[in-house]
Amino acid sequence: MRAFVIEETDGVLFCGVRERDAAASDDGDVHVDVEYSSVNFKDEMVASAPSRVRRVASLVGGVDAAGVVTASANAELAVGQVVAVHGGNLGVGRDGGFATELFAPPRYVSPLPAPLSARDAMVIGTAGFTAMASVLALEERGLKEGATVVVTGATGGVGSQAVHYLALRGYRPVASTGSRDHAVWLEQLGAVEVIGRDEISARPERVLDTERWDGAVDCVGGATLHSILRSLKYGAAVAASGLVASAELTTTIYPFITRGVALLGIDAVEATSTTRQRVWRSLADLSPTIDFAALTDSEVTLDDLPRALEAVRTGVTRGRILVRTRPSSSEV
Repeated sequence: MRAFVIEETDGVLFCGVRERDAAASDDGDVHVDVEYSSVNFKDEMVASAPSRVRRVASLVGGVDAAGVVTASANAELAVGQVVAVHGGNLGVGRDGGFATELFAPPRYVSPLPAPLSARDAMVIGTAGFTAMASVLALEERGLKEGATVVVTGATGGVGSQAVHYLALRGYRPVASTGSRDHAVWLEQLGAVEVIGRDEISARPERVLDTERWDGAVDCVGGATLHSILRSLKYGAAVAASGLVASAELTTTIYPFITRGVALLGIDAVEATSTTRQRVWRSLADLSPTIDFAALTDSEVTLDDLPRALEAVRTGVTRGRILVRTRPSSSEV
């Protein structure tokens, strides 16, 4: 198979396309012909040296993929089925989606409900899955139609899709970003307001801030998450999935015991089959109204991945980078 390999030997990092054999790790692994993958923030972390995330010296990158099942011993994953693959060690501790084929455990392979295609699924990707899981978690907590929800890191993959899905489901998303140049694009996705990353908190000198938000989707972490907790309305919640700013959280107990707010952790890596089915079904139901073109920053090939990863590393992207793993008809 043709694959984008990440390999570190004696401190020297190689990232590039090579021919590599696809091999199953277990007899129960499902074989998938990959049509599309995407670039996530974690992929950039895996492709760095030294890496805090990569667990092996050599692997095929890509934490998600979508394509067609070509071999399976699992009754729920039939040959010919279009699937999304994400989670577990994919692209971190075992070969991932930056390749023309892959093997994966059945629990990380999700049948795609109609009308989602493999391409649609990777415009969405792990980032969009996380965004929708965040929205569903807030709804389970009691988010009401018309509620104002602040989204941090709004130009990133999770943030931009959270803005879009919140708007499509009848909420009022406020996009918080350090890239104010993208305000028009965020408004196109459905943001009712675009604010700077320092505008989440109105009165930072106080233990508790003014109650501002009916809910929040935080893709940043650190001090930003602390500011959100201080400024949520009574009984509101923040769905947190990011640590771009910091994995550390320094805060107080006051928002939790005086306003009854909740911090909801969102995990897309080890999500259960039930959760995966629910999230992908919700995305499929919403897909006729999703602006896939607006969510997509660019479409690249395996050979273009070094430049795409550098763009993610330097923060110059907006939305999703789609990876086409096979040549288009014009390239054959």
